[in-house]
Amino acid sequence: MTGAETIITELTTERLLLRGWRDADREPFAAICADAEVMRYFPGILSRAETDASVDRFRARFAERGYGLWAVEVKATGAFAGFVGLNPAPDEVPAAPATEIGWRLGRSFWGRGYAPEAARTVLQHAFGRLGLTELVSFTTVANAQSRRVMEKLGMTHDPADDFDNPGLKSWSDARHVTYRLTADAYRAGLRAPTAAS
Repeated sequence: MTGAETIITELTTERLLLRGWRDADREPFAAICADAEVMRYFPGILSRAETDASVDRFRARFAERGYGLWAVEVKATGAFAGFVGLNPAPDEVPAAPATEIGWRLGRSFWGRGYAPEAARTVLQHAFGRLGLTELVSFTTVANAQSRRVMEKLGMTHDPADDFDNPGLKSWSDARHVTYRLTADAYRAGLRAPTAAS
């Protein structure tokens, strides 16, 4: 273990542990990325070599920054569910430079509220300890599932931010939407009274 690995902050929710990546995560992550339904809003499924390279990049980013795309583990079972976390927005997208919040969970973990549960903890960490001032998230126009998660997080969509992903121009779903959330809006949302109050 290097010194850089020791600075990874683990985040927890009621049901989930967000942690650094382990070699044991490689196989289940490869299975997630080889599932055509999970990858429906991406240009295609990923090979084992591609997913292994992704895990290596995730680990390198944690070593650089102490945060990134956390591996998500279900506390009750220890099952690897996918990832949720923070990533630099690609240079070629209009929102860059920016920090993106994103997620990818295995299909057997859908419909349980895990993505927004984990992402809310990431928001708290990003706008608290990390001191970030804004997060963005983007996906294809048709990806209603991810867009619902973004909206549950309090992120807002401005059609003026929509764009054709320049790295995916030949793909039929190249048109993307961008959602944003500032630290000030996040804190205002935390202070807002709920219907029960």
